[in-house]
Parts: sequence; C-alpha cells; structure tokens
Amino acid sequence: MRCPTVVCPSRLRRVVAAHGPGSDNAVMAESSGWVVLVYRVPSEPSRLRAQVWRRLRQLGALYLQNAVVALPADPAAERSLLRLQEEITTEMGGSAQVFRAVALAGQEQVIASMNAARDEEYAEIVDRCRDFLTEIERETAATHFTYAELEENEEDLNKLRSWFEKVRGRDRFDAGGADEAEQRLAECATVLEEFAARVYARDSTQDV
Repeated sequence: MRCPTVVCPSRLRRVVAAHGPGSDNAVMAESSGWVVLVYRVPSEPSRLRAQVWRRLRQLGALYLQNAVVALPADPAAERSLLRLQEEITTEMGGSAQVFRAVALAGQEQVIASMNAARDEEYAEIVDRCRDFLTEIERETAATHFTYAELEENEEDLNKLRSWFEKVRGRDRFDAGGADEAEQRLAECATVLEEFAARVYARDSTQDV
C-alpha cells in the first residue's frame, strides 16, 4: 500500500543529502537530523494560513512542499513546532503532525535553500541601511542637526539592529549575506555617531 504523499515517513526521510565531506553544515545537519511539520488548516478564514506562515517564517523554517516544513533538529525547534502543531489542531480546527527525519538524499539543496532565504533577508537589511545612510546625508546637507532628528535616526538604527538579530537567530547554517549586513550596520552606527557629534556641537554653540 502506498503512503499518502504528505505523511509518508519514508518520503520525509528522503528530503535531504550529504552537504559534502568535511562540511561543518553537513556534520551539524547529519548529527541532529531534521524536525518536519506537516499541517493542514481550513481555507477560511484566510488569516489562519497567514498566521501559520508568519510563525514558521519567524522560526526560519523551510517549505519542502506545500504545508510541509523543516527545521534542523534541536530542542528549541522541536518545542516550537510541537507548540504550533497543538495550536493548529486545537485552536484552528486543522490537522498537523511533527516528525523527526533523517537525511538520505537532497540535503545539500535544503541547506542551500535555507541559506538563500536568509541571504534575501540580509539583502533587505543592506538596502534599508543604504536608505538610512542616504537620509543622514540629506539631513546633513540641510543642516538639520536637531535632537528630534537624532532621536528618530537612533530609533531607525535600533530597528535595523533588532531586525538583523532576528534574522541571525534563524540563520542556522551561517549564510554568507550576514557579513555585508553586519558591515553596513557598523557603517550606519559610525555615520550616526558623526551626526550626533554635530548635533551636540551645534547645541553647545547656541548655549554660548
């Protein structure tokens, strides 16, 4: 008898392959395995699907196919997916199962896809950093050296830093885009310090 497509354990075990001899990523994935969530939620209200998608995105889970997601196995990942499984079945009127899976084929592609997803997020942060630097440059050219502008810019940079930490927290295989994002954030911090120095200098001049 053939297993159903989305719940057959043998198929779930075949979602990944060795990442390459000597690879740290491969050693980590092979030693811990994967946690896989298979779920189904009602089509209405549509907010339920969006809610599940947001939760899984926050965790950094990868969709292997529609409504089948995987995370590298560790206690935190298991707890998170088990908690979500319970919510789907008890609060959303859906069904869900959580599996532990061992990689037999395709693991390199899974890891590459997870890294690509993180690199997209890091690229968004880099773009926002460029916008931040452009804004500081515009305010400097207009000599808007006020505490209100400084406070607003500090809030913007803190948001970027928080965003970066969230992405890095779900970056399980050290995606390459992290370095550029971190460098851009450091550049933003340096430029903001220079802007702050001008604000303080202008304030002290006005007090004289």
